[in-house]
Amino acid sequence: MESLPISLIQLFEKPLQEELRSESQMKSFPEGSVIIEIDQYIKNIPIVVKGTIKVIREDEEGNELFLYYVNAGSTCAMSLTCCMRDQQSQIRAIAEESVELLTVPVKKMDEWMMQFRSWKDFVMQSYSNRFEELLHTIDLIAFHHMDERLVSYLEKKAQIHHAKSVTVTHQEIALELNSSREAVSRLLKKLENLGKVKLLRNKIELLY
Repeated sequence: MESLPISLIQLFEKPLQEELRSESQMKSFPEGSVIIEIDQYIKNIPIVVKGTIKVIREDEEGNELFLYYVNAGSTCAMSLTCCMRDQQSQIRAIAEESVELLTVPVKKMDEWMMQFRSWKDFVMQSYSNRFEELLHTIDLIAFHHMDERLVSYLEKKAQIHHAKSVTVTHQEIALELNSSREAVSRLLKKLENLGKVKLLRNKIELLY
């Protein structure tokens, strides 16, 4: 690799930048691509350079639950754990929009943790950020009503795309929130009646 993205140059010290240039590869994924699949062994650590990854958990019956997003300059803490322990993935990672990743061989993780302070800080901060996001998701499920979870979901999705509207079907929302399409449609209609959203075909406009 000839050069690193500016976002990563700002994160890592120069000797580590040289290591990244020589050891890592850049990969691109179009919107909707499955980047990491459940039960897959992860051999490379993905660092998001551009775009956003959506991380989903799935139970034995195929019910899905949205966990969190991974944005540019970050990595998925669960993929780090699977790499270190040589375990199969427990999550599915999907490109929420077109994504560019820097992939780092797993063999370098422990070596760089000992050698580079900026890499250690990056890994620890990734764990901290994902842990906070997981706590937020758990709080929404445990302590908030479904309409509040729905609003939070729409706000995050709109923020990711830097827009006031999201392109998504009621069925897709239901799958990611582990609810029914009927319940989601009913709550969206309630939000529309309250003047908080405007429902269009496969699109929801936020009005606040």
